[in-house]
Amino acid sequence: MPERTPLDRVRDFFEVNEGYRLDHAAFEAERCLRCQDPVCIEGCPVNIPIPDFIHAIAAHNMPEAARLLRTANPLPAICGRVCPQEVQCEMLCHMTNRFRPVAIGALERFVADWERDQPVEQISGESTDKPARPARKEKVAVIGAGPAGLVCAGELARLGYSVTVYEGLHAPGGVLRYGIPEFRLPKDILDWEIDMLKRSGVEIVCNVIIGKTLTLDQLFDEFGFSAVFIGSGAGLPQFLGIPGENLNGVLSANEFLTRINLMRAYAFPESDTPLHLGKRVAVIGAGNTAMDAVRSSLRMGAEEGHIVYRRSEKEMTARIEEHHHAIEEGVQFHWLTNPIEILGDDEGWVTGLKCVRMELGEPDESGRARPIPIPDSEFVLPMDNVVLAVGTTPNPLLVKSAAGLETTPKGCFVAEETSGRTTRRRVYAGGDAVTGAATVILAAGAGKRAAEAIHADLNEDAGRED
Repeated sequence: MPERTPLDRVRDFFEVNEGYRLDHAAFEAERCLRCQDPVCIEGCPVNIPIPDFIHAIAAHNMPEAARLLRTANPLPAICGRVCPQEVQCEMLCHMTNRFRPVAIGALERFVADWERDQPVEQISGESTDKPARPARKEKVAVIGAGPAGLVCAGELARLGYSVTVYEGLHAPGGVLRYGIPEFRLPKDILDWEIDMLKRSGVEIVCNVIIGKTLTLDQLFDEFGFSAVFIGSGAGLPQFLGIPGENLNGVLSANEFLTRINLMRAYAFPESDTPLHLGKRVAVIGAGNTAMDAVRSSLRMGAEEGHIVYRRSEKEMTARIEEHHHAIEEGVQFHWLTNPIEILGDDEGWVTGLKCVRMELGEPDESGRARPIPIPDSEFVLPMDNVVLAVGTTPNPLLVKSAAGLETTPKGCFVAEETSGRTTRRRVYAGGDAVTGAATVILAAGAGKRAAEAIHADLNEDAGRED
């Protein structure tokens, strides 16, 4: 029998139109060893008490499992779907010494989806209608309603603070809304999680760009916030700098996915956002964003979706599950292939992608094998569109309008990893705005750590202990 993949385990729990399978989930939960040294918790960026919530599932105590999850992570239904558990908590599971790991990610999703089906007023644990602690006098502003900002806001609201989240777009969610496709993260689930945060006291104000609509100084001086957390993400796309990137039919993955997910390009002409796609679409890169883009292109009507990556399959950064899905959907993979020019016709439209074959050398600064061009190996892939999914950096607008915030050469905020403290007093930052493009759960972890640091610092300012 072939080895079962993480995707197979997810399918065990979630079969179309069969509802929840508590007995099956409890059976999987019984595999947890209840280790005295639960290293799986150390592998979770938001430190979910994994053995405790799994034990609650095994006991068929779903309200307690939901309470434990939501207390540790304000976005369990989201993280249960998009978090790469296979390289974090599940990779550390002691069961892997002889067997497959406990399906922690699938169990998290199972509990969160059970919670969504319950009347809000019946959800056990801390109230969803008011902060868990008496309200504090201090107010905290959060810049950006992406995963880092939402988790930071949720934690601070749970601690009793008045929290206002400022979002530049017309709807909250950040990369969760504009970057992750509907087929991987349904918008109704995102909206439900955000509604739960609002019920806990978080205020979200959209269409406000900090650095343009308001400045960082105004948040402190005019609005009276005691601290500010920056979770503005990394929305500025990177390009390869090769000839032909200005041709019609070339898009960054950010623009491509935003047009589809946020601006409903799939509904054109009913929506106002056209997206011209030909028969053949090449996506450069092999991370989760690249997989999202190529799978979206097929759903938008492309006949062929291609992944072009300069390293091998072993070095790709996409989740195994997303790679597996892409293969199932017919995506063609060109490993050890590096684009060197985008070709076009006389009217300025893409006609092909000129590439060179690569071989792998010694590891580079990323720890992965360095790709080296093979001489005289150039060839052309006929293409109608090229989507670049090669990374992003933070938008410089906020930095340019705020004094005292240091950044790295790549434009990321300089901040302490354990607390999110920046070079400006009572300003904190986390997520992609600090690390560059990374995962949702790492951003969530940064938001949670920053909330803890804000709480500690404001307590110190007030001369109190909590």
